[in-house]
Amino acid sequence: MQAPGAPKARLDFLNTRPPPNYVAGLGRGATGFTTRSDIGPARAAPDLPDRSAAAVGGAAPAAGGVGSGRGKGGAGEEDEEDDNEEKGYDENQKFDEFEGNDVGLFASAEYDEDDKEADAIWEAIDQRMDSRRKDRREARLKEEIEKYRASNPKITEQFADLKRKLYTLSSAEWDSIPEIGDYSLRNKKKRFESFVPVPDTLLEKARQEKEHVSALDPRSRIVGGMETPSAQTPVADLTAVGEGRGTVLSVRLDRILDSVTGQTVVDPKGYLTDLKSMKITSDAEISDIKKARLLLKSVTQTNPKHPPGWIAAARLEEVAGKMQVARQLIKKSCEECPKNEDVWLEACRLASSLEAKAVIAQGVKANPNSVKLWMQASKLEEDTANKSRVLRKGLEHIPDSVRLWKAVVELANEEDARLLLQRAVECCPLHVELWLALAKLETYESAKKVLNKAREKLPKEPAIWITAARLEEANGNTASVGKIIERAIRALQREGLEIDREAWMKEAEGCERAGSLGTCQAIINNTVGIGVEEEDRKRTWVADAEECKKRGSIETAKYIYAHALTVFRTKKSIWLKAAQLEKSHGTRESLDALLRKAVTYIPKAEVLWLMGAKEKWLAGDVPAARAILEEAFAAIPDSEEIWLAAFKLEFENRETERARKLLAKARERGGLERVWMKSAIVERELGNVDEERRLLNDALRRFPSFFKLWLMLGQLEERLGNSDKAKDAYESGIKNCPNCIPLWLSLASLEEKMNGLSKARAVLTMARKKNPQSPEPWLAAVQAEARHGYKREADVLMAKALQECPNSGILWAASIEMAPRPQRKTKSSDALKKCDHDPHVIVAVAKLFWQERKVEKARNWFNRAVTLAPDIGDFWALYFKFEQQHGTEEQRNDVLKRCVAAEPKHGEKWQATEKAVENSHEPTESILKKVVASLKEEENLAENNHN
Repeated sequence: MQAPGAPKARLDFLNTRPPPNYVAGLGRGATGFTTRSDIGPARAAPDLPDRSAAAVGGAAPAAGGVGSGRGKGGAGEEDEEDDNEEKGYDENQKFDEFEGNDVGLFASAEYDEDDKEADAIWEAIDQRMDSRRKDRREARLKEEIEKYRASNPKITEQFADLKRKLYTLSSAEWDSIPEIGDYSLRNKKKRFESFVPVPDTLLEKARQEKEHVSALDPRSRIVGGMETPSAQTPVADLTAVGEGRGTVLSVRLDRILDSVTGQTVVDPKGYLTDLKSMKITSDAEISDIKKARLLLKSVTQTNPKHPPGWIAAARLEEVAGKMQVARQLIKKSCEECPKNEDVWLEACRLASSLEAKAVIAQGVKANPNSVKLWMQASKLEEDTANKSRVLRKGLEHIPDSVRLWKAVVELANEEDARLLLQRAVECCPLHVELWLALAKLETYESAKKVLNKAREKLPKEPAIWITAARLEEANGNTASVGKIIERAIRALQREGLEIDREAWMKEAEGCERAGSLGTCQAIINNTVGIGVEEEDRKRTWVADAEECKKRGSIETAKYIYAHALTVFRTKKSIWLKAAQLEKSHGTRESLDALLRKAVTYIPKAEVLWLMGAKEKWLAGDVPAARAILEEAFAAIPDSEEIWLAAFKLEFENRETERARKLLAKARERGGLERVWMKSAIVERELGNVDEERRLLNDALRRFPSFFKLWLMLGQLEERLGNSDKAKDAYESGIKNCPNCIPLWLSLASLEEKMNGLSKARAVLTMARKKNPQSPEPWLAAVQAEARHGYKREADVLMAKALQECPNSGILWAASIEMAPRPQRKTKSSDALKKCDHDPHVIVAVAKLFWQERKVEKARNWFNRAVTLAPDIGDFWALYFKFEQQHGTEEQRNDVLKRCVAAEPKHGEKWQATEKAVENSHEPTESILKKVVASLKEEENLAENNHN
């Protein structure tokens, strides 16, 4: 085998010094360059071992002697030392981590005091920066710990809130909590159970054990019955043993309860209360309290003159339940911060009731100018005289405290209060409340002087001027009230104060509430137009009046309308709003005066004349109403509304002849269709059939498109039994008015009476084709099918009707009533989804609650229906019938009163009853009761048919 040769020496040329004038790449034609790293000491890597030729040559003599030019004193080493001397440092020395290669530059420098000071400054800066980072680092660490604890809570923390809620459980709930069983998997395994019949001997033995033997045992007889034979002690009954053990245990527990020394009794009544008051502190809370205690201790020790730190420390101990420690801390804080009022207030709060006065006395002594401490000292006193004495003592030290003056005045009687306020305005001349309070207590002349002084001291205060106006009004000088307010506006504007319109209107409302109506009116007249553009005045003033009305300031709203009417005298809308306000909240005299004034400015306004005449009529003054209508005739001779109002006045007061003459004059003047219709109504009531027919025929020649005339003609012929003529009338009406639903329904009803259901079906089908979106023909068709017993056809028609008119409340209400009882709730829910605010659906739901005996819900739904549709009389009748069955006398009277005020005119039952000839002059109350009676008759008839 070949012996391994010696390894070749590795030449690390990168760490050797280059030859003199060596330029890298010059031999292959590259151009040399110099970078920033080539300049200075950075060209060599001093941290690498020195393997240069000089170092290698220095080690050679140890092996092979001294060679030419390589010895210890060779020229190469001398040249290197010379270079190092020229540079001032050695390139091959150890690299310093902080100063780099520059450490050699400062190795020989002296470390003087300036260097020491500079190092100390830099070290302080480093410590400061490290402390800032430390705060952030600790905050971040604390946040991470809190997040970890929140995501991984302890068992005690998880159930802490549940433990606190245990006090809400009642005794019955405590008893109903089941005992936890063994739910381990081992016990869930099904075990094989075997059942063996019990032998008769065991049963007999058990029977014998339970028997009561009245004779002695033979062995006991031998000794005279004084011994119990031990060998024959019967086996005890297990049930009796258990009962006995329980009895013994209860006796022992009773003894423990009766023991006075070691009594630990749980009060069954106060147990839940104790749970509620007991503070359950978890481990996390205890840890937080300890941390907070350390932090606050550090705060109070580092800065003992910082009052919030002491207060926080005391409150922490109070929360922790250590009241004595808290009092000691706050006492120490009073010693450290005797000039801080918050510390003394906290000490007073923490002190016992016996020590609180002494503590606050020390605080007042240390801070005689603290208003809070004097107020607290007065609160601690129980007697009014002592309270006043403390406050007066405080005023000796703080005479300019408004709070103390107010408190002491409240405790004094009227005479003392007046004297105190005289002194108070001297000490606090810039506080307007003290001046006003003094003016209220003074006489009229003295109050004027006080207010004049106050005006001199406070020239920019509007409350002084308003109080002066109210003072004059209270003393009967109403003429000067407006002048005072006018002067006030000018004076305040001269002082440069901007007049706030909203604030002055609020002052006016305040004057109204105080009873100073003259001042209120003066403020409105002088300030309501300030800052309002001319084109916005009407809209703004009406809005202001409505807002005042909503807030209950009725008189202020009246004054705003009155001022607006002085500017807009010919605006009918403002007159109407003012009249409505007077009608709701005023008297009949004020309303009559307002309407009289209105018609003088707007004589062509029909509604104002009619309102005035109606108010007189309602007041029972029929001649005055006639007089107003005569004036209206003179002002508006061709007004149909006034002619009809005059007719109604005479007709309702049973002046039939006068009513006929008025209508005749109206017809001669070219009256419209309503005049002819009213004329026919009068003749119908009088029983003049021929005259009624003649009037209707003449009217129809003039107004063939007025459907009510066709209806009246058809109804006339039906009353007389002329069915064919009635049918012709209805058919003629349909030709002229094809979209009139009442004509179609009347014709269908007549056809049903004359020719049966099939003809009525044809008429209703044609009506639905002519009026596809009208629910009334659909409902009439459904009702016709139901009347004849065709329930299935009625259901089919109802389904089609709801598809055609899905938002019709009438159809949905009928659908609810037609549905079987178990399905009515579902139907009502669907109906409410489709048309929530339809009164017919609401009444249907109310009737459903009524049937289920849910009285309050039914009453609420009926009330909602009549509120939404007060003009439908059938709803009022159902509501009144419901209250007759389930309500009190007061509730029935309330419904009746509301119905009379609403004056309903519509409704299937209501119109049929009201328009009957025998009920033509009946009041609303009578019509309501008759409709209720008819509803009861229909209900009884339906029950009889069902039975």
